[in-house]
Amino acid sequence: MSPDSPPPGAPGAAPAGAPAAYFDAASAAPPHPVARQALLAALDDGWADPARLYARARRARQLLDAARAATAEVLRVRPDELSFTGSGTTAAHAAVLGGLAGRRRAGATLVHSAIEHSAVLHAARRHVDAGGAAVPVPVDRLGRLDLAAWSAAVAAPGVALAALISASHEVGTVQPVERAAAACAAHGVPLYVDAAQSVGRVPLPAGWSVLSASAHKWGGPPGVGVLVVRKGTRWESPYPADEREAGRTPGVPDLPAIVAAAAALRAVSAEAADQAARLAGLVERIRRVVPATVPDVEVVGDPDDRLPHLVTFSCLYVDGEALLHALDRRGFAVSSGSSCTSSTLRPSHVLEAMGVLSHGNVRISLHPGSTEAEVDRFLAVLPRVVADLRAEAGVTDL
Repeated sequence: MSPDSPPPGAPGAAPAGAPAAYFDAASAAPPHPVARQALLAALDDGWADPARLYARARRARQLLDAARAATAEVLRVRPDELSFTGSGTTAAHAAVLGGLAGRRRAGATLVHSAIEHSAVLHAARRHVDAGGAAVPVPVDRLGRLDLAAWSAAVAAPGVALAALISASHEVGTVQPVERAAAACAAHGVPLYVDAAQSVGRVPLPAGWSVLSASAHKWGGPPGVGVLVVRKGTRWESPYPADEREAGRTPGVPDLPAIVAAAAALRAVSAEAADQAARLAGLVERIRRVVPATVPDVEVVGDPDDRLPHLVTFSCLYVDGEALLHALDRRGFAVSSGSSCTSSTLRPSHVLEAMGVLSHGNVRISLHPGSTEAEVDRFLAVLPRVVADLRAEAGVTDL
């Protein structure tokens, strides 16, 4: 036990023997049970190189093809449109840079929302450094895309690609992807959608040309990304030539992990509607109780059109890192600040783009194993934790 942890039985302490409550599924969901089973089976049966011709390799190829077909069925795409990558980040980089490379004759401008994941923004920076252009489109205080600004941006000459996240990975706001896609289609601009937080949880929107996702967000193992390039979309691999995965991503695929990822995706998709309803109820309780019990708190993101498992709030006069550690000592794993750049201690670019409070920020993202008891304990502990941190900072009488 940490020297700063409350002693067992003290207010705010976890019940004796209670496991820590993991509330960071938006970063990495706990492995789904079927993923573990599939991974172990594939380690025995799928370790050979599926590109070879001998019997064991042919068996590995069958497993790879089956995993691709199962994943494509869930995403409602053709198997030959889908490639596996080494991570969701790799898939996002390839989506952006490959989409721009394939449309270089049309122009050199990337249009993207101001709240894209850092992987997309890093690819945009690479494009700009190479002489291209990137146009960020603002969002409102709920984190929703400004459609008028988006439509004007994609209508400009020289736009090669547009990028819009399916739903905010930090505040949960679902983006108007289909309306944004219609604006892109009107001007012949392909749309790339980062669907990492949506796949396996909510139905995917229509209208996109390129899509990426990440297996460890839906309960698969880390190290598996998904890249989908629709037929007819001009896309060129940003990597040196490689014969694997239709030339879209280089290197030998991690077949056991891919098989496990596909098995997990089928399982979570079958459970998605029931889990969404259950988790949305728990999230709604957090959204309602936190501002009622903690002074000077702002719950951010769209209260209605949002992901079912995710809620973010910010506490005035509290350091986000200190709040994260204090909650961790009491048995709660949460994310604070920018979910994709927390190690840099920089303010969240998403919250800054929204114009909302970014200090003392906590993101709660639930998973299928999250319980009502865990949420209730969190809601009971949070007011005292915040009050103690404010008192340490000399802030009282709120």
